[in-house]
Amino acid sequence: MDQIKIGKFISFMRKEKNMTQSELAEKLNITDRAISKWENGVCLPDANNIPDLCKILDITINDLFSGEVVDMKDNEKKLEKNLLEITRMKEQRDKELLSLEIFIGVMISIIMLACIFVASFVPMQDWLRIVLIVVGIIPFAIGIFYAIRIEQIAGYYECSCCHYKYMPTYRSVLFSMHINRTRKLQCPKCSKKTWHKKVITK
Repeated sequence: MDQIKIGKFISFMRKEKNMTQSELAEKLNITDRAISKWENGVCLPDANNIPDLCKILDITINDLFSGEVVDMKDNEKKLEKNLLEITRMKEQRDKELLSLEIFIGVMISIIMLACIFVASFVPMQDWLRIVLIVVGIIPFAIGIFYAIRIEQIAGYYECSCCHYKYMPTYRSVLFSMHINRTRKLQCPKCSKKTWHKKVITK
């Protein structure tokens, strides 16, 4: 997917509608800086903004991801190509998120253990020990929250019984027993509670 081409297409269609970046941003309830990033090919529009953007510019989502108005003859072929590319991009993003989860987990564990080690073995006043332990626990708790959130949204969990792939709720991931990225969850399709493995592709 060519972000530069898509950005130029957004810019062209915006100008065709005689809109400034600020006017388009106002219609989408975002900043004109975001529009500028899209048009310069720095990033793609968020999924939440795509339907409204296409409606305002009077184009299809397929046109947007193709970076041009697609001829009806080529529509199906372009659509299939764009869907495959979007799937590939999501898989790549999910892999990066899961790597980030590992990094967060390692860092917060090191910080907490270091604080507890210092508080346990270095001579200091008792109140300072307590403060140091709290300083280690707070980032650990915050990091765990984000790490579990990443695990929830990145990729899917696959039921070991019916092989249904789905994204569970944050609550179910938080309170489920787990071994690494395999969790004991209830399948929303077959309703069986078994060990569900984390997978990237659906």
